[in-house]
Amino acid sequence: MLIRPGLDQLKTYSVDEAEFKIKLDANERSTNLPAAVLEEVTARLAELAFNRYPDIGITGLRDKIAKAMNLSRESVVIGNGSSELLAALCYAFGGAGRSIVFPTPSFSMYGIYTKLADSQAVAVKLQGDYSLSAGDVLSAAADSQASLILLCNPNNPTGNAIPLETLETIIAQAACPVVVDEAYYEFHGHSVVSLLAKYANLIVTRTFSKSYGLASARVGYLLADPKITNIVGKVLMPYHVNALSLAAAEVVYDRRKAFEPDIDLAIRERQRLIDSLSLFESLEVYPSQANFVLVKAVDNQGLAEWLTAKSIGIRDFGSAPGLEGCIRITVGTVEDNNALLQAAAEFYQQVSV
Repeated sequence: MLIRPGLDQLKTYSVDEAEFKIKLDANERSTNLPAAVLEEVTARLAELAFNRYPDIGITGLRDKIAKAMNLSRESVVIGNGSSELLAALCYAFGGAGRSIVFPTPSFSMYGIYTKLADSQAVAVKLQGDYSLSAGDVLSAAADSQASLILLCNPNNPTGNAIPLETLETIIAQAACPVVVDEAYYEFHGHSVVSLLAKYANLIVTRTFSKSYGLASARVGYLLADPKITNIVGKVLMPYHVNALSLAAAEVVYDRRKAFEPDIDLAIRERQRLIDSLSLFESLEVYPSQANFVLVKAVDNQGLAEWLTAKSIGIRDFGSAPGLEGCIRITVGTVEDNNALLQAAAEFYQQVSV
């Protein structure tokens, strides 16, 4: 079979598919939709004409988001998760002989999307504390004549946020489009959306998968100058977001205030996890502005195996470059977090015996 050159060298994105009683490995919302919202979504789905294609212009959801953001409909693109939109941006601005700049460690799919777009990946190492240097990013972009820069804020899997001043410095001085991936925005509360009116090269992506609990539906959106959204639209398939997902997303977006109590709770629980895990001498806990916490463990493999045996799923990044010894823990329910802390205490107690 004459497969595309280089495809055999590309690693497939994969995660542990094991079933856990407590699932803290995928940065998902810890519970289903609020009851009233779920009821409304169900009612909306019951009204769908399943024999009809979805609205090809996705005007309903685009209009809702545009109004909330004080933008035009033409500045909004809806995607099959923000991941589809990030890939589309790489296809639109990448290509043979072009380079795409992104930090490392960061969202692993940036490198994969770059390679799928036949582009050169230029990974910029984060500082020792996982902070991002604007100078390093701009130098890498200038040296490689980058056609696109991808920045995750807050960053996954490290959890820390890039200061808005740093982001604006990069956006203002870059000679190419700059994407700020705000998948975890709701847990951070700070955004570059207000800079869209000032910088025509700024692109913002967000998702319904995290704080709004629509991970199974796969819906995301992109905000940018209409000249950019028009280009992105050229690489998206017709009817690329199904009507069921769009209907659910419209209801959720209309009812997004109903999610605020749970988001506030997740933020409080995040701090409780940080404070509690910091008490273990064998753990180094990093600051987080997302819905997960990154920790470095003296024996990360032993801890990961212990938690797995307790049917608590976490993400072990111990062998990933720049993340040696690290595991990522999603903020769960109060009960989930209690179980995680109890299991960690038991592990270190038996280790010390």
